[in-house]
Amino acid sequence: MTLAQVSVIGAGAWGTALALIATRGGCRAFLHARRPELAATIAATRCNAAYLPDIELPAELAVTADFAAALDADAVLYAQPAQHFRAFCQKARPLWRIGAPLVLCAKGIEQESGLLLHEIAAEALPGVAVAALSGPSFAIDVARGLPTAIAIAAPDGALVERLMRSLSHGALRPYGSEDLVGTEVAGAVKNVYAIACGLAIGAGLGDNARAALITRGLAEVTRLALAKGGRQETLMGLAGLGDLVLTCSSPKSRNMSLGIEMGQGRPLADILAGRRSVAEGVTTAPAVLALARQLGVEMPIAASVERILHGGGSLAAEAENLLARPLKRES
Repeated sequence: MTLAQVSVIGAGAWGTALALIATRGGCRAFLHARRPELAATIAATRCNAAYLPDIELPAELAVTADFAAALDADAVLYAQPAQHFRAFCQKARPLWRIGAPLVLCAKGIEQESGLLLHEIAAEALPGVAVAALSGPSFAIDVARGLPTAIAIAAPDGALVERLMRSLSHGALRPYGSEDLVGTEVAGAVKNVYAIACGLAIGAGLGDNARAALITRGLAEVTRLALAKGGRQETLMGLAGLGDLVLTCSSPKSRNMSLGIEMGQGRPLADILAGRRSVAEGVTTAPAVLALARQLGVEMPIAASVERILHGGGSLAAEAENLLARPLKRES
């Protein structure tokens, strides 16, 4: 069975691409924009010029700023920043349609609590079935209909199958998983390593350094995911290795491009001030380290990125410290 109607909360690049995915998969799709003027402009022009220019939106894709109307769907896909998720849940709770699942399409860990998004949903939207959509998927490539494989994870296998059937089409291939925890951890933490790789490239440290950061970053995120209850195979799949490689290898990644600018000497505050979109790794890094300490997991690369972003650490000093760590076996 497929979903008849899907709503996407968040009219940024990824939210707009997700609405296109749902439409191409045969669902009736609604795209919710928080600002009425943005919703009206997208609806009138059939283009989200601010976030996905040159992508024509089909006439059957509805665009609305009416929050209650957007929640009246067979499934709700959340595609706003992770740090706004709790507020979304609190606002949505009295309006939620009984039986409608929530699909997490944002990647992050709540700063104040250290909770994953599905853990926040369990508190703020009790009884709502939750899934996560993740994997290597730049919004612009998805919107252009280029071949993409993603992961959809939920403890409820029937829900995973329903979402896979509803969102798949010729160019987009979903793979299912029951490992919601591992999928969420991988999606959140990879943004921190994307910043690390950007720092290395921006500072001219070379592709060897980037490859080392990706590989050792995968080891770190795997340790964290396993300690949290995730599965090893998830970290070797699309939600883990696939997403990590993509976001650490292209300046189209918001997090990697931010790292590149910082590696070239531009202050973080100036970079953020000039951006419309959110680089989740900036806010996720402190939460990752707090969770790692709580679980007793060592994450030296993530710790270095956090110090560079928020602790006044220098790239040169952090690189020297990482290279000077005691020698050890890889396995």
